[in-house]
Amino acid sequence: MSTAHTTITILTIVAVGVSAIAFFRPPEVILESMAETDVEESWLPMLGTLKAAGALGLLIGIGVPVPPIGTAAAVGLVVYFVGAVVVHRRAGDYSISGQHAYLLLAVVTLVLDVVS
Repeated sequence: MSTAHTTITILTIVAVGVSAIAFFRPPEVILESMAETDVEESWLPMLGTLKAAGALGLLIGIGVPVPPIGTAAAVGLVVYFVGAVVVHRRAGDYSISGQHAYLLLAVVTLVLDVVS
């Protein structure tokens, strides 16, 4: 695992992990975003759990000599954040915002995982 891969993976783990925690005690900005995109607040715990699982999978992929775990976690996060972008687009939100940053981190993490 290269230094770039390790650094980006750790950055992704921290960013997605913090975001996951925020979904369990959502600030007003998250609740407003959910309302604007017609996503039920009852989905927040499940969405937070999916993010946390992705971050944990990346962490396990770094620490355990079983690379497919990290790769699977990165793929899962890419799919999750592509879904988030689609939900925002369908709701008429064409701004570049948080879900795009997380998607970029997940994609870079996946690409570096595949090429290293």
